Amino acid sequence: MGKTSSGWSSGFIGMLIFSGSLPATRVAVMQLDPLFLTGARAAIAGLLALAALTLFRQRRPTADQWRSLGLVSLGVVLGFPLLTALALQQVTAAHTLVFMGLLPLSTAIFGVLRGGERPQPSFWFFSLLGSALVMGFAASQGMAASWRGDLLMLLGIAICGLGYAEGGRLSRDLGGWQVISWALVLALPAMLLLAALRWPADMAQVSATAWLGLAYVSVFSMWIGFVFWYRGLAQGGIAAVGQLQLLQPFFGLALAAGLLHEAVSLGMVGVTLAVILCVVGARHFAPAMPVVAR
Repeated sequence: MGKTSSGWSSGFIGMLIFSGSLPATRVAVMQLDPLFLTGARAAIAGLLALAALTLFRQRRPTADQWRSLGLVSLGVVLGFPLLTALALQQVTAAHTLVFMGLLPLSTAIFGVLRGGERPQPSFWFFSLLGSALVMGFAASQGMAASWRGDLLMLLGIAICGLGYAEGGRLSRDLGGWQVISWALVLALPAMLLLAALRWPADMAQVSATAWLGLAYVSVFSMWIGFVFWYRGLAQGGIAAVGQLQLLQPFFGLALAAGLLHEAVSLGMVGVTLAVILCVVGARHFAPAMPVVAR
């Protein structure tokens, strides 16, 4: 039971770190090419990961593990960052709340397909209810839609769910920080090339704010956040801990309120409390996870 609680704690920390990802991406992509942003964030994180793996002399993954790491890289190193960066050129960061509400459900589905988990029917009820609450709150804000941006976000949510589930499954054997580190190293040559090919023509025209956005998504969103997140998924269960993502949009709004002085409505507080109850319900009916990450 202690291991499971530790998994939820790790997952919560990872979710908090991820809460700043979309706002930081939005800031960066306003001045940086989305392909450069995708390559640069993964390349920076990949170099840090390579240094950590070398320093701590981690064993190399097996052939089967490399294949799984390929899916992780496709989902969270290339797919989700690129698709969201492209989408955020056409829609606001707030608009993506509609789709982030589907990410826990996507993760849970792939947790069943790839992780072999079998949640109870009551778990799916709380998962669907939580997703509906988040999406309903976001849609009630009256945000204009772009079908291209929406399609990109839907694709991003699907492939991110795959990357989360595959990484959580693999973390049971390989370890949480090792999974994201090896996935980043696997993609490093391609990401370095992509960043070099899409290098900004005039570095002086890029503001410090955009560079700070790149720094955040590189170090925190692309690496440190996943260290906690994959450990949490491995220890607490992919489908179960994945429900913590229901809280991510609200922490993002709270962050915006604190830093940008945006108003927080009573409706947001009420929906947040309801979502917390859904997360508690999902945790109660989640399957047990006997195998834990290192």
